Amino acid sequence: MNAGIDFAVIGGTGLYQLAELEGVQSHRIETPYGSPSAPLRVGGFGPHRIAFLARHGEGHAMPPHRINYRANLWALQSIGATRIVAVNSVGGITPDWGPRVIGLPDQLIDYTHGRTLSLWDGEGEPLHVDFGEPYTPALRHALLEAAKASGVAVVDGGCYGATQGPRLETRAEIERLRRDGCDLVGMTGMPEAALARELGLDYACLAIVANWAAGRAPSAETITLDEVLANMAAAITPLPGLLRALRLPPA
Repeated sequence: MNAGIDFAVIGGTGLYQLAELEGVQSHRIETPYGSPSAPLRVGGFGPHRIAFLARHGEGHAMPPHRINYRANLWALQSIGATRIVAVNSVGGITPDWGPRVIGLPDQLIDYTHGRTLSLWDGEGEPLHVDFGEPYTPALRHALLEAAKASGVAVVDGGCYGATQGPRLETRAEIERLRRDGCDLVGMTGMPEAALARELGLDYACLAIVANWAAGRAPSAETITLDEVLANMAAAITPLPGLLRALRLPPA
């Protein structure tokens, strides 16, 4: 199947649909790896035709460590997606990554464990892909240009630390991530990025800061769930304009 898709969006916490999607067609796809998190929604989005998938399910039923990342990526590729814009809710560690910041990290450290990390299932040659640059530079550049064109402020660069979840991290764990060079922390960055590379898909992360990570807030006040949700809602508001401004060469 090839639906003439310009790019796909994987929505994270707080982004379970794209209301601006027009003429929506829904695809329920079974993959060699099982079912994706949700139906794939394909439609018009400004000048683009895109596919949208809710990473956690459209009702946020799946915690990070139980998401079928292989099925999600395989399903998107099967309908013709070759570029993936992954929207990830994160916690901020370093000063540039405060609540409501949007950024495009360029590096990644994987702290997850027990997840299925590869499409390889024991048959044929193991997949040894180059992962030195985990996010596709050309797609990152296109997103940076789209942010500039749409007037959306974004942080260019930074290291994403992918933790296991579903619990939040301890202060000591965040301090370790900071020492390791991580600027932000999330629970869904891996193995999604690596699986996209195995499938030959262009992949970039739009990181949305929901809150300061443990021990990193300027004050000692505890951040409430209401504040986190308010931060996500505010930060996500300009994303449709940014995505409509995205200009990519033909795949």
